[in-house]
Amino acid sequence: MQKLPKTFLLVFILTLSTLIASVALNVILFVAARHYYLLLNQTSLDPLGLEYIKDNSRQVDRSNDSLKKLVFFGDSRAQEWTSHIELTGFSMINGGISGQTSTQVLGRFEKQILPLRPQIILVQVGINDLKAIPLFPDRKNTIIANCKANIQEIVKRSRSLGATVILTTVIPAGEIPLERKPFWSSEIDRAVVEVNSYIHSLQAPNLIILDSYSLLEQNRKNNYQDTLHLNSQGYEILNKELIKVLTKLK
Repeated sequence: MQKLPKTFLLVFILTLSTLIASVALNVILFVAARHYYLLLNQTSLDPLGLEYIKDNSRQVDRSNDSLKKLVFFGDSRAQEWTSHIELTGFSMINGGISGQTSTQVLGRFEKQILPLRPQIILVQVGINDLKAIPLFPDRKNTIIANCKANIQEIVKRSRSLGATVILTTVIPAGEIPLERKPFWSSEIDRAVVEVNSYIHSLQAPNLIILDSYSLLEQNRKNNYQDTLHLNSQGYEILNKELIKVLTKLK
């Protein structure tokens, strides 16, 4: 039996490898596209996430009135925070909803936060606004300005309840995988820095700035489970600082 030439085998292997890589990439892109398609339609049906709030209303009913109520308010970074920390002396309430912009978070303040009358509100929001900049480059300045204004209004309304506000700077993004790179740019990172500079400029009674950006920016590789979400190690870094703040508020 005649052996195939080495050149043919090499070309065959390279062609097969390219085909497999192409199929794998298309599967990854399809899964990502499907996720964002579902998220878009879910948001269209329930723009403020009020159904999510209703489904999780049991969190309100189980709050212990003898403890200080601490609400983690914002996007998925706030939502996941409560599962990575244990506190004594506080009743933790999860007020984070994945994928929400600062406009959505502000929009549900009256429905979710006002009835709780919490003593402390931790706010982490902004990345879902700023990650849209590459998709709408002509609206960059408006996106940033709206994000700043919404954050300021969330702080204002929280303080009007008599609550202490722990406002975190916007957590930086982690590593950008291949499927995200067509929809990402360095403009997002620059916008995060700009919004964080604005956050640092805010001063008011009962307002505490927790600089999550500075705590995490030096080691983005080991503290993230994906581009936008922290792992347990990342939250451990944040919690060391948060517990210091909360100890002073007891």
